[in-house]
Amino acid sequence: MNADVTLSDIRAAAERIREIAHRTPVFTSQTFDALAGAQVYFKCENFQRGGAFKIRGAANFIYSIPKDQLSRGVITYSSGNHAQAVAIAAASVAIKATIVMPEDAPKSKLDATRGYGAQVVTYDRLTGNREAMGKRISEETGATIVPPYDHPWIIAGQGTAALELLEEIPDLEALVVCIGGGGLTSGCSIAAKALQPKIRIFGVEPEDGNDTYLSFHSGSRVEIPTPRTIADGLRAQKPGAITFPIIQKNVEDILLVTDGEIRDTMKFLLTRVKMVVEPSGAVPAAALFHHKLPKGPRKIGAIVSGGNVDLELLQTLGD
Repeated sequence: MNADVTLSDIRAAAERIREIAHRTPVFTSQTFDALAGAQVYFKCENFQRGGAFKIRGAANFIYSIPKDQLSRGVITYSSGNHAQAVAIAAASVAIKATIVMPEDAPKSKLDATRGYGAQVVTYDRLTGNREAMGKRISEETGATIVPPYDHPWIIAGQGTAALELLEEIPDLEALVVCIGGGGLTSGCSIAAKALQPKIRIFGVEPEDGNDTYLSFHSGSRVEIPTPRTIADGLRAQKPGAITFPIIQKNVEDILLVTDGEIRDTMKFLLTRVKMVVEPSGAVPAAALFHHKLPKGPRKIGAIVSGGNVDLELLQTLGD
């Protein structure tokens, strides 16, 4: 399969998923701007269908599967948001979805995935191999594997978030995106660079989940042990084979934030901006809130990737 993804592919994905994915709002906060020292435009994927941007890529993938294969169902592996997105998209075309999820995934994400009608198979994140489990189930059932990030259809779907943002705020000077496996960052970077060639793009990772940071600065993909960061959606151990070259080409730098900085930012967004944001979704805002970007860009877009957070975690933000 051709791994190249273009703006035309992203525009086609936007049309393909138009009936299932929301066009999410863009929020601003004068108080946040004053503290960050920039005009920040939050692309609020926490208000997306399923609570995160993942429906964009999952729906584009599932809607692109040939009909003769689609009836056999789909299988994927995910810590939560991609799981829910695949479940929703599969239900929309009345096919079976099986999801391999870690036992320690947030309870809210496990419950929601089952609630959308998917069959959930759990595994131990520290000792299990989710890709191997997914491949085995696919071989046994004939179900199509829907990868979380490393596929052109997924990348094109995720890029629709930046497409919408740049259509609304076309003169952004920079775009800040969280990085797990790289699907969102690679897709958004393609859209942003095509629409605004001079835009500066920054990826952000949790300090304990720095596989892309290490890979970016070494020039080749680096694998790390299973991260233990609060940002459960950003626990990829190695950047994707397809996503990483795109990130190398389009992203200026990879920034790191601590779990403490993520918590601080979640608390601020909740109490001052009135937005419920999950740890992974708060990572780009944390980089801005804690002044991790280089000086220069003043008008900045930040993708708030999701809002699926356990109540138990929210209750600890005041500690």
